[in-house]
Amino acid sequence: MTSPPNGMRVAVVGATGNVGTSVVRALTDDPAIASVLAVARRPPRRADWSPGKTTWLPADITRDHLTGHLDGCDALIHLAWALQPSHDPVATWRNNVLGALHVFRAVAQAGVGALIHASSVGAYSPGPQQRRVDESWPTHGWPKAAYCVEKAYLERALDAFECRHPRIRVVRMRPGFLFKREAARAQARLFAAPALLPHAVLPDALASRLALQRLVPAVPNPPGLRFQALHTDDAAEAYRLATLRPVSGAFNLAAEPAVDADLLGRILRARPLPLPTRPLLAAASAAWHLRLLRASPDLLDAMLRLPLMDASRAGRELGWSPRHTAGEAIEDLLRGLREPPPAPTPALRHAVSPEPWLARP
Repeated sequence: MTSPPNGMRVAVVGATGNVGTSVVRALTDDPAIASVLAVARRPPRRADWSPGKTTWLPADITRDHLTGHLDGCDALIHLAWALQPSHDPVATWRNNVLGALHVFRAVAQAGVGALIHASSVGAYSPGPQQRRVDESWPTHGWPKAAYCVEKAYLERALDAFECRHPRIRVVRMRPGFLFKREAARAQARLFAAPALLPHAVLPDALASRLALQRLVPAVPNPPGLRFQALHTDDAAEAYRLATLRPVSGAFNLAAEPAVDADLLGRILRARPLPLPTRPLLAAASAAWHLRLLRASPDLLDAMLRLPLMDASRAGRELGWSPRHTAGEAIEDLLRGLREPPPAPTPALRHAVSPEPWLARP
């Protein structure tokens, strides 16, 4: 694929989150990209982050009209996603599914040439962990987890979209779990219990030390704990390549090795502790219902069932290979907990609102 004479114009929806910030950087660093339209509900202040070649569009994808803003765009990368409020699946469905369908319609109406969508390993049906599955594995998700249901639903929506709009190139990225240093605080706020995360009530420097000191001395090791991780910057490189190359279809994205309790134990200097699945899920569910955990326990249930992915197609057709191992991606996240870097966007600074009883005075 050759770029237009003046370079490609790319829109990025969800440009301020974990993946979006890395994708915007990757695109603006590429001379083949002429401009980036960065769409976000809360754009950053210029003093915090002002990448070159980027125009910010404040927009809520559930209600704001995007079509006119997309005129002349060669590709759109859809990344917007909300995991909160996990106690209100209607709210996440409205943002994640109805918002995405709104974006897809705008792509078709504006005549954008390519739609690159952030799917996930979470879209896959339960599968084996003794071998890798390719992109043909069924994408029916895990019905108990809202995240998986929403990702799987959008896979079906894209099936219909491709039939109705055969001239639009559609790419589905299916990455494993994504980590980077800049997203550490945002991800910790989502997935860590407040007892382990004092950021909400203490100054950042002191909270960062205490957060690591309070890490449990053992890594829970239920049956099926084996998943794939990827550094967010490596995922962003795959999005950049998919924007520039004439590819379509689905691409698994993951780094080696697969992450298990032994690898986590070495990284955290903690011993794996075998635990039966049912009591672990029951404890997570109780903590979630008490609002001690913000992420739904159904995500843990789904993670224990996900297949391991074969990412070789991305290597063959995109020329992509991750620069970081899965362990290095997790270690970068831990560095972000120890020494939080300045958060360039509101999404990375305030991933969720603290519970009222944790709010600063």
